[in-house]
Amino acid sequence: MRATGAFSANTDSEIEFIEHMKKREISVGAGSSILREGDDRKELFTLLSGWAFRYRTLSDGRRQIFNFLLPGDFIGLQHQLDARHPHGVETLTESTLCVFPSDRLWDLYRTHPALGFDITWLTANEELIVDENLLSVGRRSATERIAMLMIHLYKRAERLGMVEPDGLRLPLNQQHIADALGLSLVHTNKTLKRLNAAGLYTLKDGRLKLVNPAAMARLADYYALPLRPRPLI
Repeated sequence: MRATGAFSANTDSEIEFIEHMKKREISVGAGSSILREGDDRKELFTLLSGWAFRYRTLSDGRRQIFNFLLPGDFIGLQHQLDARHPHGVETLTESTLCVFPSDRLWDLYRTHPALGFDITWLTANEELIVDENLLSVGRRSATERIAMLMIHLYKRAERLGMVEPDGLRLPLNQQHIADALGLSLVHTNKTLKRLNAAGLYTLKDGRLKLVNPAAMARLADYYALPLRPRPLI
């Protein structure tokens, strides 16, 4: 992952500390629960490979997806560390994760303040993504919402070297898109067909290809800041 150039460099002592802090590495299948709503699990995770999403559900089963998680994303700081998790995290694909005990986080801040800053940056970046999703749900039309989600995920994956000449393997189904954007499944289906008919994207055999990224960005009112190397814990 570090070889992709998507992540900022760490010193040898920081990498040694991260490796020492690491509790174990796990591999799980698609549809696995990393965190369940109401868990009091005292662990943090780095997603090393695969896709996942963070969500909450209402009592009647309706679900809101807050964010889709890609390799390098840090999981578990979106709640008070001494409280139960108010949200869940589920994998979309086969995934590999590093597992860290949350009580070692204090050692990280105390002995490696630069890594502490990295953790703060990762948390702030996640909040920025959630803010963008809130803007979509609150103010963008259905067409703009889906265009925004597509280009945002595509750009994130492209940075990680996950986009190939035939596009990006996209493990989301229409229900995931609807749950992330506050749309009905019927509305999501019609809007996807409309964007496809406009020639903005193709989705074949699970691979997404943006045919006209500039037009998609204009439609979504999406103006990404220059991508900088991200911390990797």
